Amino acid sequence: MAAGKDPLPPYFSIDPAAAAAKLSDPIDTARFAKAAAFAGKGREDLARRGYAPDGKKKLRRFSTWEICKFLIPVAPAHFRRVLKKYPDLPQGVGEGNSKWFTLEDALRLRAHFASEGAAGKEYQPWRPEGLPAKIIAVSNFKGGTSKTTTTAHLAMSAALDGYKVLVIDLDSQGSLTSIMGGEVADEWSTAFPLMAKDYAQATLAENSVREAAGQPALPFDETMTEALNISARDIIQSTHWPNIDLLGAQLNLYWAEFQIPVWRMGLRSWPLWDALTNALTNERIVDDYDIILLDTPPALGYLTINALAAADILLVPLGASFLEFDSTGRFFDMLYSTFASVEEGENAARRRDGLPEVKFEWDAVRALITRFDAGQQTDLANVIQAYFGDFMTTYRQDLTAMVGQAGEQVNGIYEADYREFNRDTYVRGRETFDRTWAEVKEIILGTWWRDLEAAKADRAGAQQAGTKHDKEVMTDGETQEA
Repeated sequence: MAAGKDPLPPYFSIDPAAAAAKLSDPIDTARFAKAAAFAGKGREDLARRGYAPDGKKKLRRFSTWEICKFLIPVAPAHFRRVLKKYPDLPQGVGEGNSKWFTLEDALRLRAHFASEGAAGKEYQPWRPEGLPAKIIAVSNFKGGTSKTTTTAHLAMSAALDGYKVLVIDLDSQGSLTSIMGGEVADEWSTAFPLMAKDYAQATLAENSVREAAGQPALPFDETMTEALNISARDIIQSTHWPNIDLLGAQLNLYWAEFQIPVWRMGLRSWPLWDALTNALTNERIVDDYDIILLDTPPALGYLTINALAAADILLVPLGASFLEFDSTGRFFDMLYSTFASVEEGENAARRRDGLPEVKFEWDAVRALITRFDAGQQTDLANVIQAYFGDFMTTYRQDLTAMVGQAGEQVNGIYEADYREFNRDTYVRGRETFDRTWAEVKEIILGTWWRDLEAAKADRAGAQQAGTKHDKEVMTDGETQEA
């Protein structure tokens, strides 16, 4: 090359013979199995970074500073006085004022301050009695939008806030299961048997009708028989968080995407979209928890449809890029066409038979900008905000180095020890998810309040109707006596 000339781009002057010499032999299908085995071993090794020597994931302890700043609204000096006054309360471990507490300790301390502390302080999060858990689906059919990260951190935020949480991993990649330290042997420890059980119950009901009409029964196979014996509580597992439980996922869960349409063809009247809803409500799982979070696959398949149908609140994470904005718009379009089609198809038959119509509704839907870089993405984020309007959350979830560092340990940022960072870095890093949780919590509390007011109105209406009926009965009686 002549002196002073710029070098050519690297895609020029490639020698075909040299390129061919670098290639391996053609790849057959067995090579994928070898790659998968290596990846599986690597996944296991990486997932166990930061695990305890016994191979189990452990939740770290929380310092007095963290307890008083983030968990219980009380001054550190008063906190220490209360511990001294009540020696039966958890005292933490450590020397002097540097005490460290488990989350179980923090939950006990919350309960103490709620019963003995100053009136008007929010020692425990608000949760109306008698209403079921709020179910939140985190979904978008584009991959890489931080669905799993958002789900995990919302679960941890809610748990630190004092709520009891269930997370359900519906993505066969099982990333949320890894974050939560779950172990899932096969598809029978996932949501799959809940789907199979719902179909089996529908088939039993149909066969009862067929038997009465003298018609042949639908086939009932071993999978359906086995599913009938499984309860959701059988496959929900505890985690290293004392108030987060998990229904995990693994690769074989993907079989549900093939099996569900086969079942539907066998029994066209089976409402496949209600299978997860039925499992959570009929088995009263919604009464065991405050918040249920559903992590969905990056596709609008049958598992995602079940999650969306079960959800009270839908969160749609997306990055501030044209491609993710475009994909999310198409996701909303597909949601409309899918659920409108179900409503139209079901309601035509229901109107004919005089049955109540199907109507899908959500308490709230919010799109959440994740991995936000204010220096480069503000203009595009403002455009997205303008077009999606009231579907958008106000807060944009910042991209921070702390999230990446926590991810290397397959942890959430709340699981990272703040001593691994300087304290200001830690506060800024967790503020990213604290502010997201604050906005989501506001939606949850608002919808609970609305449900509570609606329940009160229903009870008042029932009482009024009952009083009116009693008066009419009395009037009829007086007329007969006269």
